[in-house]
Amino acid sequence: MEFTDQLHRTIILDKAPARIVSLVPSQTELLHSLGLDERVVGITKFCVHPAEWFRSKTRVGGTKNVHLDQVRALQPDLIIANKEENTRADIEALMKEFPVWVSDIHSLEDALGMIAGVGALTQRSAKAAAMIAEIEQDFAALQPLSGVRTAYFIWREPWMVAGNDTFIHQMLQRCGLTNVYGHVPRYPDISLKQLATTDCELIFLSSEPYPFKEKHIAELQELIPAARIQLVDGEYFSWYGSRLKGAPAYFSGLIASLREAGFQ
Repeated sequence: MEFTDQLHRTIILDKAPARIVSLVPSQTELLHSLGLDERVVGITKFCVHPAEWFRSKTRVGGTKNVHLDQVRALQPDLIIANKEENTRADIEALMKEFPVWVSDIHSLEDALGMIAGVGALTQRSAKAAAMIAEIEQDFAALQPLSGVRTAYFIWREPWMVAGNDTFIHQMLQRCGLTNVYGHVPRYPDISLKQLATTDCELIFLSSEPYPFKEKHIAELQELIPAARIQLVDGEYFSWYGSRLKGAPAYFSGLIASLREAGFQ
């Protein structure tokens, strides 16, 4: 059977994969949602969902530092990776020995394509299609805001935000938020002094990858007193697997709270 990944590479599988290694947290969670418990043999140390897999599955290092020998020892018949989250060197090394299906996610449409692709790979196409239909319906029902100027922080020291060509940027747009760094590629370092010149109305501090806390709100509020600053669940903005099933409800609640605070 031939399959095409999101890098337009052809993957050949002789049979349904029985020993899968996932190198991407959001895609690991998707495999669980597709009912593939017995078939997933390896995950990364960042694959925290589902909790029972995190406790019981073999961990093969991090997304950026995969322990290749541990992967080899598991003898996978399929590895699922991602262009951004994994390193090119690790993935190219594994491609020489195993079938590797690589996702490349920039938009909701890419994410839904990934879900369909993984469903086909694992003979779970019907489940994947039902999931996609649910996600599309719930996103279509969102009632977005009207362009509130927003900055989304992912890191501190250096301060880093989500720019364009990121899944986070796309999720902000779905909520009706205008990314004040939407003109800058990827995840730029910024200065707070420069942020103060952007007329930013709203600042989101993500729960991941940097674990922002309440104390960081006060730190930023002193420098940008006019902006509303709040913590947000980074998994709903950046995880692009089955976590998307819960994202529209989370975004709806967030939008409602912002409307209550006076944003339109």
